[in-house]
Amino acid sequence: MGEHVIKLPDVGEGVAEAELVEWHVKVGDLVREDTVLAAVMTDKATVEIPSPVDGEILWLGAEIGDTVAIGSPIVRLKVAGEGNVKTNIGGGDAPKPEAPAKPAEPKAEPQPSSPKPAPKPADPPAQVSPAAAPMAARPSVSGAPRAEGEKPLASPAVRLRAKEAGIDLRQVAGSGPAGRISHEDIDAFLARGPQVARATGLARKDGVEDIKVVGLRRKIAEKMSLAKSRIPHITYVEEIDVTALEDLRATLNKEKRADRPKLTLLPFLMRAMVKAIGEQPNLNALFDDDAGIIHQHEGIHIGIAAQTANGLVVPVVKHAEARDLWDSAAEVNRLADAAKAGTASREELSGSTITITSLGAMGGVATTPVINYPEVAIVGVNKIMVRPVWDGTQFIPRKMMNLSSSFDHRVIDGWDAAVFVQRIKALLETPALIFVD
Repeated sequence: MGEHVIKLPDVGEGVAEAELVEWHVKVGDLVREDTVLAAVMTDKATVEIPSPVDGEILWLGAEIGDTVAIGSPIVRLKVAGEGNVKTNIGGGDAPKPEAPAKPAEPKAEPQPSSPKPAPKPADPPAQVSPAAAPMAARPSVSGAPRAEGEKPLASPAVRLRAKEAGIDLRQVAGSGPAGRISHEDIDAFLARGPQVARATGLARKDGVEDIKVVGLRRKIAEKMSLAKSRIPHITYVEEIDVTALEDLRATLNKEKRADRPKLTLLPFLMRAMVKAIGEQPNLNALFDDDAGIIHQHEGIHIGIAAQTANGLVVPVVKHAEARDLWDSAAEVNRLADAAKAGTASREELSGSTITITSLGAMGGVATTPVINYPEVAIVGVNKIMVRPVWDGTQFIPRKMMNLSSSFDHRVIDGWDAAVFVQRIKALLETPALIFVD
């Protein structure tokens, strides 16, 4: 038998280290070749580390949340054959081979000695009546002392006292015959203090669970802290009548074609943003505040903030300026599926120049989106609600939606932010304009 050490492989070009976010095995497990051992994360991309050999796990070289350098040993296995190492890579943390057992030394023959007096028999236990027994010797009152549906035994006087005190007798252990509850048992129950379970079923809880912030959640926390600490946000909220847009969307979706995906609001918003950015290209930019340089991009790469089981990720629709309505919808669907499945690549999760954030039906009336650093703008979609709108003569029901958009006030003035949002508003309220070049 030998030992095989697995080192953290190169998980991406230019990546020098990765964060360990999950172990799939533990010491003592038997694994086959290609069994997934662990998962590491870098730049929001999660990479699984498979085993190249069959073997038994002897040592794990890091804990969840640790940052591991590329090429560092992370797993040691016992394998058939010689393996790939002959030294103890794990140091003091790695399991060490057991020392060979020493041969048993011959036992000395017992020497005769003077006989010892026989031990004095113990006194028989004293008989104590239940009423005189100390409280500690009585049945435990922790939790429910009787089975579900079993009625407690108690006198009417004890029941009345329990009712007045708000005590559920099912929670009281009785010290009398057949578990009969006495006044002494009530006293003992009350002496336990605030953790007593009352008839309401309410009980105080004092536990604290410590949850280590690792993986994607840590990345999100770092990105949000960076954005809020370095970018002075200005948020502009505008109400938009999307009745005509929703009618058009419903009509287009009725014309089912195999080569066209179902349309949501997002592709329309993306096309409106492309048109608005064409008139205000300074919104499609990244601000390097360390160097004092604004990188204004010609290509419009729209990040779509997506909620997954593991947290928030931002897949990117590259070159939205070159995509029509249905191509935009298809790319959004593809990226959303990849993000939720955890298969989105590093390239698909980076490179955005402006971002859309939407909570769908949970979007609320208004939000204050945090800019995706180092971008200079983010457009937030709130939920669509039917509201009464005055048309000059009467109130009529209209489908209304708020856009909550944030801008980097160092490089985007309030006037420019308002012009940008108002242009999007005009395009969405008259959706035919989206298709006019």
